[in-house]
Amino acid sequence: MSIKVSNLSKTYGAQTAVNKVSFSINNGEIVGFLGPNGAGKSTTMKMITGYLEADGGLVEVAGIPVRTSSLATKKKIGYLPEANPLYYDMYVREYLEFIANIHQVAERSAALERVISMTGLTIEANKKIGQLSKGYKQRVGLAAALIHDPEVLILDEPTSGLDPNQIMEIRDVIKSLGQNKTILFSSHILQEVEAICDRVIIINKGNIVADDTLANLQMMNNGSQLVIVTFKEKVDASELSALDNVTTVREVAGNTFHLSTTEADAVRKQILELSLKNSLNIVSLQSESNSLEEIFKNLTKPK
Repeated sequence: MSIKVSNLSKTYGAQTAVNKVSFSINNGEIVGFLGPNGAGKSTTMKMITGYLEADGGLVEVAGIPVRTSSLATKKKIGYLPEANPLYYDMYVREYLEFIANIHQVAERSAALERVISMTGLTIEANKKIGQLSKGYKQRVGLAAALIHDPEVLILDEPTSGLDPNQIMEIRDVIKSLGQNKTILFSSHILQEVEAICDRVIIINKGNIVADDTLANLQMMNNGSQLVIVTFKEKVDASELSALDNVTTVREVAGNTFHLSTTEADAVRKQILELSLKNSLNIVSLQSESNSLEEIFKNLTKPK
C-alpha cells in the first residue's frame, strides 16, 4: 500500500484534532479527503507528509514509516499545502529549479519543462511569483510538488483560487497523474471530488465517519434518493412535506425543491397529482441518487 495510516492521533491542549484515524490507499487510487473546516483534514495530511509529528499511531508511505524515516518518505511524496508557501521575489523557473536542486532531480532541465507544461505555466514561467494571480501561484505550488516525480501526491485544496477553466485543466492533470500515482486530496468543491474520485474519506471532529466508494455511499445513505422538482408557480414547501414517504424538503433556488425519499417513483407520482389538482406547471421533475453534497451534509451536520 502506498499510504497506510493506523490509529493516528493529534491533540492541541485539551482539543483532540485527530482521533485514532485509520485508512489505507493503494497505488493508482485518487481519494478525496473531505470534512468541515476544523475537522482534522489538514492536520492529518501534515502528519502523513511528516511536516507535523503525530502524538500517537503510525503512518507508512510506500512501506516506509514516517516517524523514523521522515527524510526517506519526503522523497516519495509531493505535497501541496493549503497555505502554499512560495518565495515571491523569485522567478517561476528560478523557484522550480531551486526545488529541483533540493530534491537532487536528475535531468533538471527536462523535469522543469515537464512540470511547467503539465501545470499550464508556460506563459507565466518568466515572471516573478509575486506578480502572478492566486490561481497561477497555486499552479506553481503544484508544479513544485511534481518536480521530483513522486510516487504519492498529497494535495490540500489544489484548485483553490482557480477560475472554472483552470479548475478543469488541473482536474485533468490530477486524473492523468492518478493512473500511476497515489493521490490524496482535499477540496471544498464537492463537484470536483465527484468528477475525479471513485473513493471518498470523510472526517468530522477528528473521526472518520465514512470511507467507501462514492457509489456505495450513495446507496448506503439511508437508501435515500433525491427527487428534484421545479415549478413555474410559487409553491409552499409544506405541501411537498405532506407527501407520503418524503423525509425532508429543501428549497434550493426559486421554485426548485429537493425532496429526500426512499420511494422516488411514488413521490414523483404524487407530485404530478398535486400539480394537476392545483393547476401547477412543472418545469422539470427528476430523481437521482443523493449527491456527495447531501451525503456530506448528513454525515457532518451538528448533533
